[in-house]
Amino acid sequence: MSALEAIKYSRGKLEVLDQLRLPHEHHYDEVSTSEEAFDCIKAMRVRGAPAIAIVAALAASVELHNGSCTATGTEDVIKYIDSRLDYLYESRPTAVDLGNAVRLLKKIVRGVKTEGLTDAEAKEAIIKAFIEASEEILAKDLKTNKSIGAFGAKWLQEQYKITDDSKITVMTHCNTGSLATSGHGTALGIIRTLRDEGLLRHAYCTETRPYNQGSRLTAFELVHEGIPATLVTDSMAAALFRLRKAEENIAAVIVGADRVVRNGDTANKIGTYQLAVLAKHHGIKFMVAAPTTSIDVDTETGDDIEIEQRKREELTQISGAVVNADGSIDTSKSVRVAIADQRIGVWNPGFDVTPHEYIDAIVTEKGTVVKGEDGKFHFEDLMPERFQ
Repeated sequence: MSALEAIKYSRGKLEVLDQLRLPHEHHYDEVSTSEEAFDCIKAMRVRGAPAIAIVAALAASVELHNGSCTATGTEDVIKYIDSRLDYLYESRPTAVDLGNAVRLLKKIVRGVKTEGLTDAEAKEAIIKAFIEASEEILAKDLKTNKSIGAFGAKWLQEQYKITDDSKITVMTHCNTGSLATSGHGTALGIIRTLRDEGLLRHAYCTETRPYNQGSRLTAFELVHEGIPATLVTDSMAAALFRLRKAEENIAAVIVGADRVVRNGDTANKIGTYQLAVLAKHHGIKFMVAAPTTSIDVDTETGDDIEIEQRKREELTQISGAVVNADGSIDTSKSVRVAIADQRIGVWNPGFDVTPHEYIDAIVTEKGTVVKGEDGKFHFEDLMPERFQ
């Protein structure tokens, strides 16, 4: 089957797959302004740290390409671009990829040589550089994901010496595949590579309450690509590990990351932390798959990560397509139903932080990092330029 595309782009036009309509509908929203991109990210029609950064950058590019900037002088043009990037950053401040993209694009426009150019020529050069840099973020992400898949599969092979008779079963949480990136995925990309190399027996995906990214999106991707898989609720993981670890050779839990800080503490979708604790208790490897753009070396520990609080209705209400009496799905109709007393108090953090001591490996496009003798992760050798 054809590969899933969360993002369709050509210069001057951006379309984003509305993931709230999946798995029953494929609908693309045209995103032509920063406001539309902000709403798309905030409403979680697009999600996943890499995809969020890509959509924000490309939306600003489309806006600029279509003439949104009326400023003339060089300083005013840069000030306008800064304002759009600052606005987009507020759509998901937890996602470090978005912050990195914002900083990169600000640096790019300031590095454009404008000496000797008229105001109009300088403006054109700045906007051209911005657009090209945004397009490079998109192109680089796919290459990054393929490398993460290869390094992750290699590390697991080294740990378990996998053969045809000892293929491994893994679990993943939330959605970290083509729908969260430009393609292939991070944690789900490792699972894809395991399958492609004949190393995978089975994959389990969690429902991922309260927004159900696992059941709506990851299950859809796994079925779409013919990867043998089973859906479980978040609360079934402990029982699964206890009852089926030996029988199914459950070897690893593989998750993505919204942010990895200097010591390896990792912010990811709520429910990740409990899976890490369960994996450690049951002797199962716990892996984080993240591009180096998701590593925040300026933040020392996970205690300093800002955790987004989501709206209460995500826990007390749910939407879905109508199921007909014969079991078929009517995508023309959707309903929203209450699943809790609407008067109950709600605590709904979007993310949790997994302490580094529960993580066995952090897989990036540049290689796999394990803890040093001090029990912490060190990224200096992986990206020395970030420690200068």
